[in-house]
Amino acid sequence: MTNMFNSMMIKNWKAKNRIVVPPMVCFSFTGEDGFATEDNINHYKAFAEGGAGVVVLEAHAVEKDGRLSSDQMGIWSDEFIECLKPIAENFHNNDVISLVQIHHAGLKSPKNVVDLPIAPSDYDKDGTVAREMTMDEIKRVQQSFLKAALRVKKAGFHGIELHGAHGYLIDQFMSPITNKRNDEYGGTIENRMRFALEIVEMIKAEVGEDFILGYRMGGNAPTLTEGIEIAKALESKGVDLLHVSAGITGESIPEPPKDFPYNWIVYCGTEIKKEVKIPVIVVNGIRTPEQAGYIIENKLADFVAVGRGHLVDPNWVKKAESSMTPSPCLKCQKCLWFKNGRHCPGRKAV
Repeated sequence: MTNMFNSMMIKNWKAKNRIVVPPMVCFSFTGEDGFATEDNINHYKAFAEGGAGVVVLEAHAVEKDGRLSSDQMGIWSDEFIECLKPIAENFHNNDVISLVQIHHAGLKSPKNVVDLPIAPSDYDKDGTVAREMTMDEIKRVQQSFLKAALRVKKAGFHGIELHGAHGYLIDQFMSPITNKRNDEYGGTIENRMRFALEIVEMIKAEVGEDFILGYRMGGNAPTLTEGIEIAKALESKGVDLLHVSAGITGESIPEPPKDFPYNWIVYCGTEIKKEVKIPVIVVNGIRTPEQAGYIIENKLADFVAVGRGHLVDPNWVKKAESSMTPSPCLKCQKCLWFKNGRHCPGRKAV
């Protein structure tokens, strides 16, 4: 029987087990203008030593004006390469596959980052205002993603994860809710996928055979049917790893069968897994070894992301493998790791 401690290949790299630490922003650690600090290095060193097979670093902005927050980690210039090298080295020293998530917030960039954010289309709703990107801006941002991927490679990581979920820029292009364009980047699902697929093609052409190209997608885009279509298109363009999370929600969300023991986000991932041959990561609300193990043992997905469990206890995998109980996430109403993980009550109890 396959279990979560079995290895699996991702492209040309062997993941020593099926547990993934997903990308989780920890803004309080980051230095001025997005540079990695000793806090960032130590944070990821703990994950490197904790036993996970794959770690995806938090979202790194590909453009300064495309940040989610003024204290987000950056990858928009070559100056970031050196500060990231110690993080990559720690992962190599511990036989952990490491990917850096690269990201543009689009209309979600706040006012203290940019006066007027860019988006696929003009947007004005619930106090959020953004303007439609010109064709030149589309090409520029695509180049920014490519340059960011090349910087990640120079820093020594195994690959990147394109952030195409959670309502950020790539996801905004995918969704008819935020993409009202009437050119080749809007309208049909084929056109709405174009922005992302062109980025994938550009990166694949430059990074070489050993570099992993992962993609975090919304399983609902805004429907599961379209999510499956997008997943197949990404696979056809050479994406090596799919990480299925949530996208911009439409009028309804996919409804799992009554006997499905996880939420709709995990359900989307398990359905997409049935339709593609590349490895699939499922994520959201999976905190215990029992929950993770069930998914792998029943072949519902190839990898399981355990997020908050690792924030509380970086040795989650080592403890699970030794039949110890990892320290539990206490489910704070708003996770303190977003702004100051030092105050996490669960981590203090470890």
